[in-house]
Order: sequence, then C-alpha cells, then structure tokens
Amino acid sequence: MRNKLQKLGLIFTGVVAGILVSLNFSASADRTVLAPLPVEELRAFADVFNAVKQGYVEPVEDKALIDHAISGMLSGLDPHSAYLDGEAYRELREGTQGEFGGLGIEVGMEDGFVKVVSPIEDTPAFRAGVQAGDLIVKLDDTPVKGMTLADAVKRMRGKPNTSITLTIMRKSETAPIVVKITREVIRVQSVKSKVVEPGYAYLRVAQFQEKTAESVVEHLNRLAEGDLKGLVLDLRNDPGGLLHGAVGVAAAFLPPDALVVSTDGRTPDAKREYRVLSVDYLRGKSYDFIRKLPPIAREVPMVVLVNAGSASASEIVAGALQDHKRATVMGVQTFGKGSVQTILPLNNNAAIKLTTARYYTPSGRSIQAKGIEPDIVVEETENGSAKRVREADLQGHLLNGTEPENKTEQDAAEPAQPAAGEEAKPPQPIRIEYGGENDYQLRQALSLLKGGTAVQNAK
Repeated sequence: MRNKLQKLGLIFTGVVAGILVSLNFSASADRTVLAPLPVEELRAFADVFNAVKQGYVEPVEDKALIDHAISGMLSGLDPHSAYLDGEAYRELREGTQGEFGGLGIEVGMEDGFVKVVSPIEDTPAFRAGVQAGDLIVKLDDTPVKGMTLADAVKRMRGKPNTSITLTIMRKSETAPIVVKITREVIRVQSVKSKVVEPGYAYLRVAQFQEKTAESVVEHLNRLAEGDLKGLVLDLRNDPGGLLHGAVGVAAAFLPPDALVVSTDGRTPDAKREYRVLSVDYLRGKSYDFIRKLPPIAREVPMVVLVNAGSASASEIVAGALQDHKRATVMGVQTFGKGSVQTILPLNNNAAIKLTTARYYTPSGRSIQAKGIEPDIVVEETENGSAKRVREADLQGHLLNGTEPENKTEQDAAEPAQPAAGEEAKPPQPIRIEYGGENDYQLRQALSLLKGGTAVQNAK
C-alpha cells in the first residue's frame, strides 16, 4: 500500500506541476521567465492529498480538495488575497455594478474570523448597527472559525427577505452581540449631494463603482448652477472599490495630467502611474465625462472628510487631493488599506484575488497599514470617535514598505462565545447621519470653508 501511495504521489506531483505551469502562463502571459517549481514541496503536497483521499473518514471530491488547497495558499498571504469560486467571482462582478443581494458589509479575515471593515450606508447591516471592527464569530448556529472568507460571504449573501443571525464580538463590549438581519437586494447609491447652506455644497461618495466618477461630474454640474463658494467631499466609511473610479473622481478636482496615484510591485506591470488622463479613468469607454465638468470644480475651496472607515480607493482620492494641496483633509486617520488586488480569472470560471502591489500618493507616501493622516484632526463627535480596527490591526497584514515597522503579534485567543442562557446585548453604535444636522465633522468643515476655524484635537 505504501509503495502504491508513493507511486500515486509521484504521478500526482507531475499533474500538479502541469496545473501550476498552466496557471502561471494564464496569469503571467506577458512574462518570459517562469519561477522554478518546488518539486520536493509538491511531492509533500501530493502525499497529503493521497493521505486524505485514502484515509479521511468520508470521501472527498478531488475538486473540493484542490479548491481548499488554493484557498489556503492565498488566504495565508494577507487578509485581502483570496480564491473566488464561480459564484463568488460572479458576485464580485455584480457588486462593482452597484447591485447585489446580501447584508451590506465590507469584510476581511482576522485570525480565522470575519472582521467588518465597514458597513455600507443604508443597508440592512448598517441599520442593524453593525460597526467597523466587529468580529463575526457565528453565522446562524455555525461557527465562522475554519471557514474561508469566500464561504462566509456566500453564507451571508442570499435571497432577499431571508434572514441570518450574526453573533458579533466587539472590543468595547464584554458580552457577545446577537443580531438578526433580513437580507435585501443591495442597491448602493454611490454618490449623493445637496446644498447645505447658501453657497456651500455637500458631496458624498459612499463607494467607488463603475459609474461613480461619471455620477460625481453630474452632481457637480447641478451644484454649480448656484453660487458655489465651498465644497465638502465626504469619504467617511467609504470602503473603496474600483481603482479607475478613484482616478476619475480625483480627475474632477485636479488639473490635467496631474499624478493621482502610483503602484509598485515585483513585476513590471505592477509598477504604474495613474494620472488625470482619459486612458486611466475611462477604462475603454469612448465618452469622456470629464469634458462636461464645470470649471469651478477645479477651483472651489474644498474640505475632504475621512475617518477610520475610509479605505482603499477613498484613501487614494484623499491622498491625491492632499498632496496637490487641492483640499484640506479633515477627520481622523484612515483605515490604511493601500495594497492592490489584481483579479486573475481561471479557466474554470473562478478567479484569484492576488495582492500584487502597494499604492503610493503623488508625493511617494505608502498608504498601506498607515492610511492618510488628516491635515486637521476632528473627531466624529464632540465626545470623540469610536475605536475602530484599521489595516495595521489585521493579522498578517502587508507592511508599509517604506519605513521600519514593528509588527506586533495579534492576540490569537478565540473570542468568548455566548454562555448558555447569557443575554446578548444589542449593538450600540454612534449614530451619525452623514450630511445631517447632528454631523459634527461637517459643521467643522463648513466653519473652515467660511473662513473660521475647526475645533480640533491635537495630533
């Protein structure tokens, strides 16, 4: 039996090697040098594969084992690399169009649990009080520990009007929080605007989707119909989205050819500059919406509002406007998600999401694990801001890349589970209606634009 397993292992090593070569060609067709395959490690993988096939308590399909192996390979790299099966890949594409079914939260993995990066505005999760930094430990009665991120997302998404119960651990609470949420078709309106006072406008970008930049230009045209003296661009709790959407939004406020963001990675195609050029924000579209931009958009005094929920694409926009001194950035330090994830489709209708580079602001600052520090620190309320998780708090996060970092070990202890008969506490978030009367940071931004000062905390 042992000899048979060894022979099968050698055969399987060759098969795996062939698969990896194929994947390398499909993912890196423009590269001329392929990395050598680690034959000894592949043999060990084949031994484990055969041991599972021969001895696991229940039969396991080959496809399931390979999928799990790929998923583990990617999830072990950083919190944002992942394997997307056919369904997850389809849902990712749908999400960039602004409509999908589910709860309305951006999530990542932390120590085997699902960690909330940011709830999306006006969604079931947002209304239920789910907060950035919450750790989801159970989905209905199933523990999250041991699930892949793709599996957890698949469970949270589902048909509208069906419900799911989340068990949440929150650093500020001693008892677990249990909340039942009814799924909806999530239609994210990525851009909103209004005139908050005569001459002063408010423009909110909640997420960067396929048509976000074009929508920003449309809103700016409506706002410019009046006597526009100042503009507040709100990127708080914006979890990011499409890179070309971020470049397009920045293009609405920066001069032509201005550098918006650069990327740097190991491969030549990961080293790029993105500028205020149609080729960088249109992504193949023939109609250049920037041509309809009202001239005042690039001249009006601006304040950009950010917080710890501002991540990725929103940090790119804030960093670009800050470096070019086009706007004053106000709020609290952003999330720090400054890595590039490239979607590489596979031949089986699945894909991998692979971290391939870091983002850098026009002045060369790395966003990764540090974020954007505001020019003026203003807390979310007069009494301060809620403590939130940031990229640097995520286990296995990619380092900044430009300066020494003391990467502390995360507490690996499993969060406490609800004891039998223990009453779970409902969420108690800081309730702020962005753009509303109780929006403390917006009031400070308006004061600054009108020539006053903002009540700030010392950096």
